[in-house]
Amino acid sequence: MDKNQSFFETNKSTWNDKVKVHAKSEMYDMEAFKKGKSSLMPYELEALGDVSGKSLLHLQCHFGQDTLSWSRMGAKCTGVDLSDDGIKLAKELNEELKLDSKFICCNVLDTSEYVKEQFDIVFTSYGVIGWLPDLKPWGKMIAERLKPGGIFFIAEFHPVVWMFDYLQDDSIIKYGYMQDEVIYEEYEGTYADENSKMVSKEYGWNHGLGEVVSSLTEAGLHIEYLKEYDESPYDVLPNLIKTDSGMYVTKDKLYPLIFCLGARKK
Repeated sequence: MDKNQSFFETNKSTWNDKVKVHAKSEMYDMEAFKKGKSSLMPYELEALGDVSGKSLLHLQCHFGQDTLSWSRMGAKCTGVDLSDDGIKLAKELNEELKLDSKFICCNVLDTSEYVKEQFDIVFTSYGVIGWLPDLKPWGKMIAERLKPGGIFFIAEFHPVVWMFDYLQDDSIIKYGYMQDEVIYEEYEGTYADENSKMVSKEYGWNHGLGEVVSSLTEAGLHIEYLKEYDESPYDVLPNLIKTDSGMYVTKDKLYPLIFCLGARKK
């Protein structure tokens, strides 16, 4: 775990830098968010429906916009994230907006050491599992934190997307769909502000859909659905085209961009 620990420390430092840039970015649109605009996307809103009165654990919550959006909809929320700067800002937003979410700074794999209660919903979304070297402890932790009958929902970029190297002008397949080796990237800017001068140093891992499903079923969860979509709510990849519905697609739609999975604890 020592090597992974150093990877996590590098990622934490990068995410602390990202918080400063993202909080001011057009993508996160802080001003509109503070005025009441939800940061949640159609996939998760449709999947989880009415969350009023339900307890919700948000894994890898960044600086809490989605957590607080669920809170505005009546959920009793707890958010966890690796970045202490992210959690600090989340707590400040929670106070400023007079909401009642709790935020905890920890590695998502260690969540059960810091959060003891169980939840009706465990939620995570968009660019999360690639920061984890192994999904088995992730699946186990999710099962531990769900109440019997509780639902886990993930909306995530499709594993096919992560096979490409986007740092080159022409995206080429460079990484394995089920690659075990860690992937290191270093580049200027961040997905929310490509013109930022911050340097992102990131260690990540690729996980195929089979690994995602197995990590959850082996932990005792029942998969209720797995859906794939050829459009993304975020313009986070090069050369995507915006559709009339506000989604983003590749020019030829040859591969999926997003998957959504729902699993229930028996």
